[in-house]
Amino acid sequence: MKTSRSIWQNFDFWLFGAALILSIIGIALIRSSIAGNFDLVDHPQRQTTFLLISLGVLFVVAAVDYKYWITLIQAMYLVTVGFLLFVFTAEARFGSVRWLEVGSILIQPAELAKIVVILVLANFFANNFKKSLNLRTILRSGLLVGGLVIWIFLQPNLSTTIVLLVIWAAMLWITGIKIKFLLITVAIVLVVLLIGVATGFSFLEDYQRDRITNFLFPDPDARYGETYNVDQALITIGTGGWFGQGYMQSTQVQLRFLKVRHTDFIFSVLSADFGFVGATAVILLLVLVVFRCMRISQNAPDIFGSLIAYGFGFLIFFQTIVNVGVNLNVIPVTGLTLPFVSYGGSSLLSLMLGIGMVESVAMRSHKQVEE
Repeated sequence: MKTSRSIWQNFDFWLFGAALILSIIGIALIRSSIAGNFDLVDHPQRQTTFLLISLGVLFVVAAVDYKYWITLIQAMYLVTVGFLLFVFTAEARFGSVRWLEVGSILIQPAELAKIVVILVLANFFANNFKKSLNLRTILRSGLLVGGLVIWIFLQPNLSTTIVLLVIWAAMLWITGIKIKFLLITVAIVLVVLLIGVATGFSFLEDYQRDRITNFLFPDPDARYGETYNVDQALITIGTGGWFGQGYMQSTQVQLRFLKVRHTDFIFSVLSADFGFVGATAVILLLVLVVFRCMRISQNAPDIFGSLIAYGFGFLIFFQTIVNVGVNLNVIPVTGLTLPFVSYGGSSLLSLMLGIGMVESVAMRSHKQVEE
């Protein structure tokens, strides 16, 4: 049996270091994105406070054997559903109800739902791994995800809904979904898309439909319409060149032409301040986080631990490519943040909690993860 000291010897400092550096870079970029806006002046300090709290959570979670979470999964699931239901009593912000206000702190339960879904699916597929992944098993796992997704979709929060469904699909894939079921799933998705196009995506909110239609059919003459933010993001990225205009020196950012710059479009702030080189360095750090998660998944002592590390690594991968894709205007605006870098206390806390769980798996592996 491993002692506490020997367990900590397997702590993955590469994973922890990459996440910490990204979070510190994020605070610096949030400070740059303030650009004299009085409403945002306290955001760097708030993000720093959340980082310190998150680091404490990370080490506590890492110290706890990840198998212990199996006994808490049902309770965590029910509590998350309760938070998602309670959030409908909150005041709508930006056209949706996603946040619970506790004093001056805004909490977004949908961020916790990402971690809960990974745990729920990891436990479910670990218990059913020896069984063939038939239609019944797929539907049962889908119901578990659907119990959370439905309330997030109704907020409305389409971006997080997509994230949870993609995590489900990734878990199905890694656990060996049969090709015929994969083709059926693809066919269903195509049918839904065709119905959406035919009905003008009537089941979505107005702003969600506008994002899709403006991406598919942009108005070249629109200067201040729905494409304004994306247009400004592309201009901002372009001004950075190879090495950037310098920290807090970007005219696009400091003169506030770029909107939503501390959350959705913080990658554009990064590109403007530090250029292609700086943006590439941050992307490589995110790639390192994903890579270490996948290595830990490979070396995990059991299927449950392996799926936790895999699921969290895939979450970071998916959110990264979507956020960067939005900033480069290759996909419609989604509202997904850049992991560890964008402003958001709930997001940072849930990400560090996830890192702590992955570290817990690494620390209890039979062999140390390769450097």
